[in-house]
Amino acid sequence: MSGLLDGKRLVITGVITESSIAYAVARLAQQEGARIVLTAYGRTSLVRRLARRLPHEAPVVELDVTAPDQLATLADRVGEHLDGVDGVLHSIAYAPAECLDGGFMSAGWPEVSAALHTSTYSLQALTVACRPLLRPGASVVGVDFDASRAWPGYDWMGVAKAGLEACSRYLARELGPDDIRVNLVAAGPLRTLAARGIGGDGPAFETGWATRAPLGWDSADADPVARTCLALLSDWLPATTGEIVHADGGHHMIGS
Repeated sequence: MSGLLDGKRLVITGVITESSIAYAVARLAQQEGARIVLTAYGRTSLVRRLARRLPHEAPVVELDVTAPDQLATLADRVGEHLDGVDGVLHSIAYAPAECLDGGFMSAGWPEVSAALHTSTYSLQALTVACRPLLRPGASVVGVDFDASRAWPGYDWMGVAKAGLEACSRYLARELGPDDIRVNLVAAGPLRTLAARGIGGDGPAFETGWATRAPLGWDSADADPVARTCLALLSDWLPATTGEIVHADGGHHMIGS
């Protein structure tokens, strides 16, 4: 039986540790038949080591999503490994420490602009950079965290995620006529490197998530989120775009 992503060609950003959502997506995507290219920011040798631990070693290309020169050459560099792209995973987020853990009222524009550039605008920038390779039926998937609420300690990253959600809708509108879908997966809290930047050991709102979520929640297991990303990257949701799919155990719909 063919895999869910048999024959698909994907660009996956955000692989930095084996616990990352992006790494789980990369591993499962290969198991489901996809060919992938990983991007690396600043720690290329580390990402190459992780690429060798996948079921099949994946090529790695350098990418700083805030660097126009790297974005301008991304399609050519990915094109050395893939003759087209059927899916892109945007798993990129960053905010300076001043923007988190109570810094909402004190963070300055230089810090806030860095958070918005990396975490929000980069979805459009990455998609535009990959546009020459994207084929009809392609899917762009971004990793989100529910921006409909104000979470303790999340501060300007919450604002950036709200912008990401708006950005995905506008991209979906622009690319829909070319048969390209754009969706987000709103994940529950996971013990990733990014999460450890909030509150030291992880966000305070992780506490109690498993008991409030009807399906429960394991913050050490990225596979449920990765599987949701794979579903959106596949051909099984051809009429779904501009959507936010929650993979959080159902926590988002429980009243306080």
